[in-house]
Amino acid sequence: MSGNLSGETAEDGTRRILMNVGWLLGGKGFGAVCSIAYLAILARSLGVRDFGHFSLIFGTGLALVELSKFQTWQMVVRYGTPYVAQKNWDAFGRLAMGGMLIDFLSAIAGSAVAWIAIIYFGPALKLNPAYTSMAFAFVCALLLARVSAPQGVMRTLDRFDLAVSAGAITPTARLLAALYIWASGATVAKFLLAWAVIELFSAVLYWILAWRVAPQAVRSANLFKLGQMSEENPGVVRFLGITYASTSLLGAMQQGPLLAVGYFLGTSAAGVYRIADQLSKGLGKLATLSAQALYPEVNRQRHASPDDQFRKLVRQVNITVLIAGTLLVALTIALGSSLLELIGGEGFRKGGPILIPLVLAASLELASVSYESVLHSMGKAHYQLYARLFTLLAMAGFVIWLVSGGPVWVGWAVAFGTLAGFLLHSFIVWRVLRSSSQAVVQE
Repeated sequence: MSGNLSGETAEDGTRRILMNVGWLLGGKGFGAVCSIAYLAILARSLGVRDFGHFSLIFGTGLALVELSKFQTWQMVVRYGTPYVAQKNWDAFGRLAMGGMLIDFLSAIAGSAVAWIAIIYFGPALKLNPAYTSMAFAFVCALLLARVSAPQGVMRTLDRFDLAVSAGAITPTARLLAALYIWASGATVAKFLLAWAVIELFSAVLYWILAWRVAPQAVRSANLFKLGQMSEENPGVVRFLGITYASTSLLGAMQQGPLLAVGYFLGTSAAGVYRIADQLSKGLGKLATLSAQALYPEVNRQRHASPDDQFRKLVRQVNITVLIAGTLLVALTIALGSSLLELIGGEGFRKGGPILIPLVLAASLELASVSYESVLHSMGKAHYQLYARLFTLLAMAGFVIWLVSGGPVWVGWAVAFGTLAGFLLHSFIVWRVLRSSSQAVVQE
């Protein structure tokens, strides 16, 4: 960095980050209440075994989304921020609409992989053959619906309020659908159909909102210009490849343990593990939301602030999330089993011991929430990939070693693998920031 280009300080960045997190948490706090409610309806109306089937289908879908989708929202933010500052809406539009095309093509490729995974590996996951066709249709809908580029448009323009409004639609609609299905007679097929329709509606809504905030950029004229987009943004293909690989590894880390429980221990065990995992994901979602709020701000600060202010911002964020993570872990340990019983009934109370290691793992994710944004902003996205690859390998090794002990030990395998990855990740970020500081001193 050459100097302070716009008088930006760490306090300015922290203030905007907290405002954006506030918007996201406001919507997600409402969404969390809805999700706990519809999760309870799912678990109680389907029972442990059918809830296990639903969980395996949904988990397979999420895993395939992560394995096939590119993080086009990060591309839009990373390369689009200077265009927005310059009001170069055509170049920004080529990024946004290029992201739309990439999202669609990756969904088609993911659907082909889904066919192989569900048709040929469904029996290995103890998936009921009666659910095969509907599982494939559901996963295809999920792949088409999980759009990323329009979220990048809204985040680049600091319209987190609109992103929150759109995000609140999904949990609200799921809760209403769950209540109707519960009253009319719950089946796995009804829940899958409802979830698929809601996901597709949300995808359309995201693009409508992106068009509303940037009509001069989100235009069909910018759609089929991937070549020009690549020429205007040197390194974008490599960036997409690295972030794709990193996110795919993250998806394997998040959904792999559930699928391993289904494969080794059966559908009922997967249902119990899933409900504990879903609750622990609440903390993981806090990490994800914080990262989404951090990403545009860290990129802005990296280009507009001196190095000392940039490092100060990173320290402030890390201290804040460390305190939040510690409090949430303590709360979960105290109330975990009772909460599981309240949501799912007596049959799910035994998931309480599983919840403890999963929340510990989620707290480590929260503690490292700034790492991805920092590494990407400093041109070190490949280090993020290395850290996640190491974490996945460590987690897989622990799962293979401990799975015979049951779902609880799978949870501890996740915690141990996440801890190993966190230590390496922290060391990498420390080295990168230290090297940057030394380079500035030498200059």
